[in-house]
Amino acid sequence: MVWIKRFFWVLLALGLLLAAALAVYASRALPALDGELKLPALAARVTVARDAADVTHIQAQSPRDAWLALGYVHAQERGWQLEFNRRVMHGELSEVLGEATLETDKLMRALGIMEAAERQWQALPADGKAALQAYSDGINAFYAGSSQALSPEFHILGVKPGGRKGQPWTPQDSVGWSLMMALDLGGNWGTEFARLSAAKVLTTGQLWQLFTPYPGEAPASKTDFAKLYAGLGVYKNSDAIKTGAVGTDKQRAEALFDSQNPANMHAMMAQDINTWAASIGNVEGKGSNNWVLPGSRTRSGKPLLANDPHLGLSAPAIWYFAHLEAPGLNVIGATLPGLPFVVLGRTDKVAWGFTNTGPDVQDLYLEQINPANPAQYRVPGGAGQPQWADFKTRAETIAVKGKPDVQLTVRSSRHGPVLSDVQKAHGEVLDTAKYVLALRWSALETDNFTVLAGVRSNRIQSVDDLIAAYADYHSPMQNAVMADVSGKVAYKAVGRVPLRHPDNDIRGIAPAPGWEARYDWAGWLPYAQTPQVDAAAIGRKGWFANANQSVTPAGYDHFMGQDWVAPYRFDRIEKLLADSSRHDMASMQKIQGDQLSLATLALLPLLQKTVSEHALAGEAQALLAGFDGNMLADTAAPLIFSVWVDEFTRGVIGGKLGEERFKSMYGKRHFRSAIEEIAKRNDASWCGASGCAAQSTAALDRALTRLQASHGSTPAKWKWGDAHYALSVHRPFGSVPLLAKMFDVRVATGGDSFTVNVGQYWPNDPKIPFANRHAASLRALYDLSDLENSRFIYQTGQSGLVFSGRYRDMRKTWAAVEYRPLQMKPTGFSHQLTLTP
Repeated sequence: MVWIKRFFWVLLALGLLLAAALAVYASRALPALDGELKLPALAARVTVARDAADVTHIQAQSPRDAWLALGYVHAQERGWQLEFNRRVMHGELSEVLGEATLETDKLMRALGIMEAAERQWQALPADGKAALQAYSDGINAFYAGSSQALSPEFHILGVKPGGRKGQPWTPQDSVGWSLMMALDLGGNWGTEFARLSAAKVLTTGQLWQLFTPYPGEAPASKTDFAKLYAGLGVYKNSDAIKTGAVGTDKQRAEALFDSQNPANMHAMMAQDINTWAASIGNVEGKGSNNWVLPGSRTRSGKPLLANDPHLGLSAPAIWYFAHLEAPGLNVIGATLPGLPFVVLGRTDKVAWGFTNTGPDVQDLYLEQINPANPAQYRVPGGAGQPQWADFKTRAETIAVKGKPDVQLTVRSSRHGPVLSDVQKAHGEVLDTAKYVLALRWSALETDNFTVLAGVRSNRIQSVDDLIAAYADYHSPMQNAVMADVSGKVAYKAVGRVPLRHPDNDIRGIAPAPGWEARYDWAGWLPYAQTPQVDAAAIGRKGWFANANQSVTPAGYDHFMGQDWVAPYRFDRIEKLLADSSRHDMASMQKIQGDQLSLATLALLPLLQKTVSEHALAGEAQALLAGFDGNMLADTAAPLIFSVWVDEFTRGVIGGKLGEERFKSMYGKRHFRSAIEEIAKRNDASWCGASGCAAQSTAALDRALTRLQASHGSTPAKWKWGDAHYALSVHRPFGSVPLLAKMFDVRVATGGDSFTVNVGQYWPNDPKIPFANRHAASLRALYDLSDLENSRFIYQTGQSGLVFSGRYRDMRKTWAAVEYRPLQMKPTGFSHQLTLTP
């Protein structure tokens, strides 16, 4: 017995030593927020203070020192985020996570993100280079001279900042991160490919029923896509398609497990990353809300401006709030770790906000392979005989943890990178011995000076200054609303959009024959001609609002695309703004928190009259009887509706497309407009001979069975927020259950993909199909009668260090649609750090 006691005391002592060591490590990993630190790269002393709202205030004696200090602070607070983002854009994830992320790395290498960043950096004017260089110097100075311990991600994964190259950050990385934001927001190549894929099994008429034109518009192209692609012989002869409704939750989960086989922790870590990569160019409904009111419609007599950009939720958050003050520079708002400027926010005179415009800036081209020489593809010309040109190639070496390096040959045509070489889905549909798909994407152009526009926007003193600063803004195109203290308001679409030839009958809607010159781009829409609304026009209406709906007015001379977001959110915002003749900050807050789903109201009558013999149908229908379309977190009806519409979509559209093709599209796009129209027509060609009522009954039966299994047998106790919690996922630990509990940030939320207070989910996720993954990444309100009355919030916290109390301290405030003050002159500071040269 003595030895057992001794063993117990040894274990206890070891446990206490381990706990003490972890406590010491955790304290050393936290950033210094007070005191004084030496930073030799500075030219003069810089003050870094945190106010009660946890906004970081950087006061410097030159803009260069302010940018440098911001880089230092980002490295302090978001070091792993910077390292992870750097690895994503360089295509270097597999060096850390193994071959599970190899396909993602191949995609990044094929796109040539860093090659484009280098070209753009070389062409960047001097003031842009100065800001990016100073910022990079700040990040590198932190790693060179700080005693702060690396965050746990580095230790768990055995990674050093900068990887094999040993350089944590370069100015080109900042340019690259700007391109990654453009990739996240400016992509529609997935929709083009989905049309090509669906055209194999649908007529062109059915294709437009599935990918519906924007309300009030005719299909943008009269091309018979089904006939075109069949005639060219682009498809593989074999196509694994299963018909009928798409399987049960258990079957979906088993299929996912079998296909991904997470045999080790690294494989599990890669799951969320690969899901994100698969969504590039694919996700329907990406967007944001913003609106601006002139003084004539506010209680103060000065403008009000609101903005909530919708992005994928992550922990740490994508944003970091800071105030930069130096001679000629005074700006506060949301910065992106990786960039040296405030992206969204205000100066002491002007406030602005963005939503994603969503024009068509990506075109896929079918490049025909020379049957006599597969290293060549067809180009225009040839006087009746095919003309061929060599693909450009470059060799890429990808390091893979625990495996030999992988050699990749990247091909490019005259249009751009060949995506089908690195996109498995393309090879499953396309006969790649005869055709490959190449991408033309505006953001890869050498004259992409978006970072320069960002730097210059931080110095503005008026609305006119901001419009001028954004003349260099390139990608992704954004809807900018703005207001200044003089009372002037405006809207301007900022960014580049390609022009297309008059005889381009495909118009970028779907992949075009790359050897026909009429499908090439014909230049760029001049900045002066992008959509805009001046102060007088806004004054006549009383506001300007955008929720990613079409921005091209009637009679507009240029085609910018047709894949706009359906106007559910826009219509709701318009009504709420029209309901009051005078608005204030409280009414702005109420609008940002609105959870009425117009899309739910459109289909709710069908569900309410659906007949079902399921044991829970009576209770469920009783709950639905009083449902008004408000997607409230603590109620059951939104959950019942959402699971039903998911099953209805699977039965109707999945049954038509076949299981594999449907799975490749659904989740990334919701097909809600198509479902509404199919149900309205009671379209037997989609719903089957028994009609849509029978499909609805079957869908409700499946939905109630799912809910009974996951939420119990008492519908009155079901809550939408239990399934629809906001999930800010950590990369890469969010896919590892034990680590996810510590690193992910969760909070119950309402709303859905169509509410102003948005909450998009991925219904194809086999485990958490209704988790809110894409929502308001921040909310901001600006009061031009007193800009110190401005407010903000986002869903996690300023710190990227999981040990910190500031890692998740905003989540409940965000979920409640409440705010923190956004002040340049707060009443005091909770922390103050001095950086000295």
